Amino acid sequence: METKQGVKRAQSATAAERSTTALVRSMVDALVDDLGAVSVSSRTDELGTHFAVRVAPTDVGKLIGKQGRTARSMRVILGAAAMKLGTRFSLDLIEDDRQAADV
Repeated sequence: METKQGVKRAQSATAAERSTTALVRSMVDALVDDLGAVSVSSRTDELGTHFAVRVAPTDVGKLIGKQGRTARSMRVILGAAAMKLGTRFSLDLIEDDRQAADV
């Protein structure tokens, strides 16, 4: 049986995950050209919340940036949000291979 406090904690964790997913989505949308290929998914386990971002092959470099600076900056922002929420976040950038290249 869950207590009221346990239910509130679960609801706030879900709300925090949704708002953080929206944060990741807005950062990615600002950087890529093909918005239709962007997909942000999340899963939570005992280590924290893991965000997987899928983008078109042509946009992967834009997310990574020179020497990984853009990706690192996105992870720093997520780290600050995680610190405020008292949890851990990780970010994985995945090239979406499902789209056919125009030749």
